[in-house]
Amino acid sequence: MAAAELALGLLDGEERAAAIRRVLAEPGFARSVERWRDHLAQLFDLWPPVAAPDLFDRIERSLDGAVDAPVAALAPVPRRGGVLWPAVAGLSSLAAAVLLVVLVARPLPMPPAPQPRPSAPVAAAPTLVAAIDPEAAGVASVTAIYDAQAGAIRVTEAKLVAADRSAELWVIPADGTPHSLGVLRARGGTALTLTPENRSRIAAGAVLAVTVEPIGGSPSGRPTGPVVAKG
Repeated sequence: MAAAELALGLLDGEERAAAIRRVLAEPGFARSVERWRDHLAQLFDLWPPVAAPDLFDRIERSLDGAVDAPVAALAPVPRRGGVLWPAVAGLSSLAAAVLLVVLVARPLPMPPAPQPRPSAPVAAAPTLVAAIDPEAAGVASVTAIYDAQAGAIRVTEAKLVAADRSAELWVIPADGTPHSLGVLRARGGTALTLTPENRSRIAAGAVLAVTVEPIGGSPSGRPTGPVVAKG
């Protein structure tokens, strides 16, 4: 209410001074006063100025009289302490108070909440496909599909070793050191979930290889048998 009264000019004396101090000290109160002033300015813009019906006639008569008659004495201006000034001031205060009641009954519309910025789309992790070619002729190639988002690699059925041996899959990064990804199933495809270290090793320049190992895989963590496929 104080913000609206200050914007309407209803405050004077100590009340006006206190409201101005609040404007200087309280940003929220200052914004409220500014919103009231903007809102009132919009309301006043809706009321076009209307001239008195006989305004132009009175102007013409005064101009004609100025040519034919001597300069007349200026009419005395009503003093602030006279009867007319309090009446005008009272009417202005009454109109402002009525306007304030109307505005309070219909609160100011709140400014729209800022819309959140759309987040940038997250790029999907790539899926890599590699063909692991057998060293021996006449043996079908093995296809490996790496899902970077899931951190898993799927390998098609690999008929690369004898029944008493295991086929083990390795990744050989750019430094040339092989790291085991797991043992491939003898029948059907194989799905292997990679460790975080091995996920980082599947990058440009890396090579996949399959070696012949004892049942269950290499006991040393390093290839012990020959490479039967690479790609």
